[in-house]
Amino acid sequence: MEGGGGDGADKSKDSMKANTASLCFRNKVLLAPMVRVGTLPMRLLALDYGADIVYCEELIDIKMLQCKREINDKLGTVDFVAHNERIVFRTCEKEKDRVVFQMGTADAERALAVAKLVENDVAAIDVNMGCPKEYSTKGGMGAALLSNPDKIESILTTLVKGIVKPVTCKIRILPSVEETIDLVKRIERTGVAAIAVHGRKKEERPQHPVQCDVIKAISGAVSIPVIANGGSLDFIKEYPDIEAFREATMASSVMIARAAMWNPSVFRREGPLPLKDVVQEYIKYSVRYDNHYTNTKYCLCQMLREQLENAQGKRLHAAQSLQEICEVFDMSSFYQEASALLEAKTVASDQDEEDQAGDPDVIKMAVRFDKRDYPPQITPKMCLLEWCRKEKLPQPVYETIERPQDRRFRSVVTVAERKYRSTLWEKSKKLAEQAAAIACLRTLGLPQGKGNEEVNHLANKRKRQDQECLKNREHGHSLVTEASCKKPHFLPGTTDVNIS
Repeated sequence: MEGGGGDGADKSKDSMKANTASLCFRNKVLLAPMVRVGTLPMRLLALDYGADIVYCEELIDIKMLQCKREINDKLGTVDFVAHNERIVFRTCEKEKDRVVFQMGTADAERALAVAKLVENDVAAIDVNMGCPKEYSTKGGMGAALLSNPDKIESILTTLVKGIVKPVTCKIRILPSVEETIDLVKRIERTGVAAIAVHGRKKEERPQHPVQCDVIKAISGAVSIPVIANGGSLDFIKEYPDIEAFREATMASSVMIARAAMWNPSVFRREGPLPLKDVVQEYIKYSVRYDNHYTNTKYCLCQMLREQLENAQGKRLHAAQSLQEICEVFDMSSFYQEASALLEAKTVASDQDEEDQAGDPDVIKMAVRFDKRDYPPQITPKMCLLEWCRKEKLPQPVYETIERPQDRRFRSVVTVAERKYRSTLWEKSKKLAEQAAAIACLRTLGLPQGKGNEEVNHLANKRKRQDQECLKNREHGHSLVTEASCKKPHFLPGTTDVNIS
C-alpha cells in the first residue's frame, strides 16, 4: 500500500511539474536576470509591456538562507528579510506564476534549501552558471561551474528531484562547440525544463559579438527548450528584433537583459514608448513597492545613459531618497499621495493590532518622529528632558518592546508617574523613543522642537557650549575645557573627595 501511494505521488508531482514547465516556457520572450536590475518594479514594468516571464536578479544561496519569509500586508508583497532588516527578495501576487527565481550556488544541498524556501512564491528555479563576475566565480559559482560538470549535474539533479517547480539553468559557451554540446546534453539528462545559453565565452564581454551559430547548434542537439541570450547590443532595439534573434539561433525563446534595462517597453508589439513615459511608470512602481532608492537610481541611470550629463541627470546622481528622485522628475505630488496612502495603511494596521485590554493608564497617540521636521541637534527627547529639569522632575524613563513577527519597536515613556506612548510601531528603538516623547509633549501641551521659537534656546545653548569649548582649546586651557564640556566619569569605589 505504501508503494502504491508513492507511485501515485510521483506521478502527481511529475504532472504538476510538466504543467508548470509548459506555463513558464511556452512563450517567446523573457526578461533576463541582471544583478541589481531584476527587482520587483522592473519586473512588473516588463510584464506590463509584454514580457511573458521575468527573472529576479541573481541571489546568492548563503544570503537567502539567512532570510525569513514575511507577509507584508501594507505593500501586498512577500518579503524575504535578512537579519539586518534588508529586503533580499520581494515578490507579489501579480508575478507569482511568471517570475523565475535565479540563484548563485556551488552546493547542491544549499541550493535545495533555498529552492524549498521560495518555491511556493515563484514559477520556477534557475541556477546561474554563466555569471563571469568575480563575486560569483571566486565562490565557485556562476561561470566557475562550467569547468566542473560533476558539480553542475549534482546541483541540478538534486533540485529536479527535490522540488515540484521547474528547474532551469543559464550557461555560457565553452571554448569549442563540441565541448558546449557535450555539457548541454549532460545538463539535459538531469531533467531540467529548459536551458538558457549566453552566446559568449566566460572571458568575453558585451563588446564581443554574440555567437548565434553556437546557440543554433545547441538548439539542434537537445530536445528541451533553449533560450537564446546575449543579443541586446548586436540585435535587439525593438520588438521585431526579438524574433530575428530567435530565428538566427533557432531557439525556443529569447532572454533579454540590457535592451530591456535600457527601455523595458522593448517588449511592446506596437513599438517602444518615449523614455520619459517609461521612467515615470518605473518610478511609480518603485514608490508603491518601497524599492530602495539606490537600486531605483541605478536603473534610472541605465535608462537615461546619454542624458546623465545634463542638468536632470546630475540631479539624479545627487538624489539620496525616493522623494528626491521624484522631485527630479517633477513627480513630487505623486510621491506625497503615495506616501500618505501608505502611511494610512500603516496606521490602520498598527491600530488594528492595538490591545484594547492593555494598560488603561497609558496615554496613547498615533504619532511618528520624522527627523526632517526638526532643526539640527533638536529632538523631542531633548525637549522633554529639558522640561523635566526645569520643573525639577525626575528625568524621563523609556521602556521599549520589540514585536517578534516583524522586529518593530514601541516605547513607553514615564514622566511624573504618568505613561505615554505612540500607537505606531517603529523600525528602531531610537525612533520608538522619540515617538513616545512626542506623545508626552503633545499631551502636556509643550513644544516638541519642531522649528518652534520656544525651544530655539536649546540649539543656541549647545552652540554656545561648542564655541566655548573651541575658544578654550585655542587658548591652551585643555583642562578647563575638559571640565566644562564633559561630565565627570565616576569609577567604582571612588568618592567626591577622591575626585576633587
